[in-house]
Amino acid sequence: MAVDLNRVIEQVSKEKGIDKTIVINAVEEMMHSAARRMFGPERNIESRYNNEVGEVELFEIKTVVERVANPASEVELDEAHSKYDPDAEPGDEILIKLDTARMGRIAAQAAKQNLIQHIRDAERKQIYNEFKDRKGEIVSGIVQRFERKNMIVNLGRTEAILPEKEQIPHERYRQSDRIRALILEVELSEKGLSIVLSRTSNSFLMKLFEQEVPEIYEGIVEIRQCAREPGGRAKVAVYSKDTDVDPVGACVGMKGTRVQAVVQELRGEKIDIVPWTDDQAELVCRALAPAKVSKVIIDEDEHAMEVIVPDDQLSLAIGKRGQNVRLAHRLSGWKLDVRSDSDAEEEARAARASLNAIPGIGDINAELLYQWGFRSAEQLADANENNFEVEGISPERARQVIHAAREWVGRKRTEQLRQPEVANNVAGTSPAADSIPVPASDAADITLEAAAVGGSAEDAEAE
Repeated sequence: MAVDLNRVIEQVSKEKGIDKTIVINAVEEMMHSAARRMFGPERNIESRYNNEVGEVELFEIKTVVERVANPASEVELDEAHSKYDPDAEPGDEILIKLDTARMGRIAAQAAKQNLIQHIRDAERKQIYNEFKDRKGEIVSGIVQRFERKNMIVNLGRTEAILPEKEQIPHERYRQSDRIRALILEVELSEKGLSIVLSRTSNSFLMKLFEQEVPEIYEGIVEIRQCAREPGGRAKVAVYSKDTDVDPVGACVGMKGTRVQAVVQELRGEKIDIVPWTDDQAELVCRALAPAKVSKVIIDEDEHAMEVIVPDDQLSLAIGKRGQNVRLAHRLSGWKLDVRSDSDAEEEARAARASLNAIPGIGDINAELLYQWGFRSAEQLADANENNFEVEGISPERARQVIHAAREWVGRKRTEQLRQPEVANNVAGTSPAADSIPVPASDAADITLEAAAVGGSAEDAEAE
């Protein structure tokens, strides 16, 4: 070949950052594919790069036999002795050098295309190996161009894509601007290499803090949880392994320099930093800051919390368009129902009244049931007798309470069904108001033990 392959291989290796061995393998494969097209796929051909002469040599492999049955793969013993190897024996394989000059222009062009493709594939694989272990790292690049609403970023040796959904809302970049983002995905497929970036992921925010806060980089301070609404607000819960290190102060920095560096990178995204605690109710209270919390009621079964705040703190706790409570929910992982003191008191009065309306319950027992989470007669009627546990009420009395609630709810429903009939009876005399008779024995049956409520049977009956 007229071209000095040694020089070409050296140049390609340096320009593409590909190992010389990979380039040589690509050149050998190029010549092998071209030879198979030229000489036929049935012939066993091998290509070898000769570094001394800077050429790829082609060899045909044939088996030495006494009598040739297949000329494409066999050579007669006498011919082998006279032309190739005087010591050859039947069964040996010999290499017969082929004349590469016989390869025409079309074969050479095909070989060139094959080489280009192999080098591209090798380059993609090399870049993939370089970036696949860098997932989760922050990289810096130059905005190359825009494809629809996606941003193409030049990372030097390759390009990456910053999809619209991974861009912070209302951020504006122009061509040639420098940009930082997190490597979200690195994939190599038949279509090529794909590197996806993100500026909206929680990990991007956490990595920015790691770069700005030495205590996080050194592992003294940890970011336990993070919640973001990119471009709007973020909440970060931090924890210190060293009791002498204030995790919040470390992240804020002197005069807020550290957190401000992160805020500037995120184009003004507000960041609330709260100290982490394993007490989930306390964590929710901290996450709802700057609002103050009056009371937290936990429902373990539903993994939910009812958060009561002063009336003047309700809008602050909920935040603009519910942003503050949404972020607190994501940070803690708990369902949150934020209510004002007055709303909670009104609901409590309605709940106590609903329970107290059940014949024979009384104020004391209604309060006991309310404190254990019952908010209406209907809820009590639906309770499971076998799993009913309320401190101060025995199992036997619990069954009586539930039966009383069921009777009361049933009577109310019957009354509601009868009301339309009364309303339609406009031709006759006005019917007397429906009454719900309560047998005298009911009060005695439903009355709870005096010991259960700290009073006497007469007190309960008086109620």
